[in-house]
Amino acid sequence: MHLMELIVRFKKGMLLVFSLITIEHVAWVIEPAVFGMVIDVLIERAANRQGDFPLIKFYPLVIWVFLYAANSGTGVIRRIVDQKIFLNMYTQIATEIAHMAKAKHFNVSKTAALSQLSGQYITFFQYRLPEMLEQFIAITGAVIALATFDWRISATCLSIVVPLFFINKIYNTKVGLLQKEFHDLYEDTFDVFSTQNPDEIKTYYQNSAVSQQKIAKWGALNFGVMRVALLLIFVVVLYIAIDLDNFTTGNIYAIVAYIWTFISSSEYIPELMESWTSLKDISGRIKNESI
Repeated sequence: MHLMELIVRFKKGMLLVFSLITIEHVAWVIEPAVFGMVIDVLIERAANRQGDFPLIKFYPLVIWVFLYAANSGTGVIRRIVDQKIFLNMYTQIATEIAHMAKAKHFNVSKTAALSQLSGQYITFFQYRLPEMLEQFIAITGAVIALATFDWRISATCLSIVVPLFFINKIYNTKVGLLQKEFHDLYEDTFDVFSTQNPDEIKTYYQNSAVSQQKIAKWGALNFGVMRVALLLIFVVVLYIAIDLDNFTTGNIYAIVAYIWTFISSSEYIPELMESWTSLKDISGRIKNESI
């Protein structure tokens, strides 16, 4: 049971959800640039109170309202349809695991654990995969938008790609082993509770906590390194934007908004990578059991 197999099986629902996400977040990425234009128009209008100011100059405001409506409207629709799609997916996956467990004569503990772990597929598809698409659109859109103001700003943001590659390579290797260790323990949950032995249950949770704490420490390290790199990028970009270029107030607003979008979206990467690593182990686990 691989991720791509599930995407192909449920491709119609996935395509609908991902299309709505794309429309929603492309509109969201364009908004700061247009709103920066709105700010400049309002400043120009305030500076020309005594003179004529044609209404046609307010066209950025109309565009911004349209983008806001597109972002909000598709967001509402997506939140209505995706629940039905992913609950149906979970039902089918859990049922298939139950049939496999019955055919393989698994014990109750292992069957229940695999069914519960399969719920991470739904969490991944309903929340994590959309978040990955959202952050990809946000980061890519921010870099492209910043390039329209000054290519040096965009190049500075892209410089994070190199350290990010090496950080995540180490992170995936370390956390992958810890996720396997945690899932191995999880499969014994029912058996541990069936003993009704408080000491054994306590030991089980202590061992689980150790694995989870190690994962948390690696996540914290990844996050910390990312924050330092992003701080350096933020300082350099602000220097370019404020000291080296003669931007309008609206331009400065848009640049800061895109920098913040880039930074906040990049911060999600460690958390998304942890979810991806966990699901890879679960996917391999279920595949091995089904052979």
